[in-house]
Amino acid sequence: MNQVADFAVVASRRMIFDLPVCDLDWEDALTFVNELASLPVGQTSISFVNAHNMLMMLRDESYREVLERNLVLPDGVGLDIASRVAHGESFPANLNGTDFVPALLTFMERPKRIGLLGGRRSVVEKAAEKLRQHTPWHEFVVVSDGFFNPARSNAITAEISRQKIDVLIVGMGTPLQEKWVAEHVGPQHARLVLTVGALFDFISGTVPRAPALVRAMRSEWLFRLVLEPGRLWRRYMLGVPIFLYQVIRHQFGRKQRIGRVETQHTRPRLMPPDKLAS
Repeated sequence: MNQVADFAVVASRRMIFDLPVCDLDWEDALTFVNELASLPVGQTSISFVNAHNMLMMLRDESYREVLERNLVLPDGVGLDIASRVAHGESFPANLNGTDFVPALLTFMERPKRIGLLGGRRSVVEKAAEKLRQHTPWHEFVVVSDGFFNPARSNAITAEISRQKIDVLIVGMGTPLQEKWVAEHVGPQHARLVLTVGALFDFISGTVPRAPALVRAMRSEWLFRLVLEPGRLWRRYMLGVPIFLYQVIRHQFGRKQRIGRVETQHTRPRLMPPDKLAS
């Protein structure tokens, strides 16, 4: 993340599993990210992190290193639970990519060139068309689907440069998308990069969203589990208890670490024998 963005968000984030996660509300987050996209220099990469991403981060040190350089936004009830345990309150807003990115594009009044990268070709093309209808003042460019040979990465980034992209939206799945962006996409390619997972599937209508009431109850994960039990049962049936265990384990370890530090600072210092004798 560029130094301007990093400095600005220091006072607006809280630590979850020792990872700084942005704790702005919807309005402040939209304003802040819009300003980042308008900076004349540098680059900010944004990641949307849920409980599943956090578990992957705990197992994958290289993924953690990438997230530590990105601006991380909280996605889902799992992050709220971790925040309540660690900080006594939930995050001000659920800034999931599926809702945040379309809202951000609407919030951006100045026209931008938006690059789309990821998903199946038919899906990303349809998503681009939906976004053109949603925000016709922006220009949407499909750079590539997400199934390219890794050896073509330089050709892909060259195309991004040729298209003079302002905002790049990458949907290739976690942690592949974050690692690929960190390795291949620099400030010369786009000022703002959003890594969005399955966003193109939702925008294109390939995968249905949960009803508004279900989303309001923060239960879209349950809706998705019902739709795709074969693919998602491990993530939710096994992942949820593991995540809760890690939340408790990390908080207990944090209290132990704080206790050791306090003990070290309050422990009386012993005088050496020669000093006592004098």
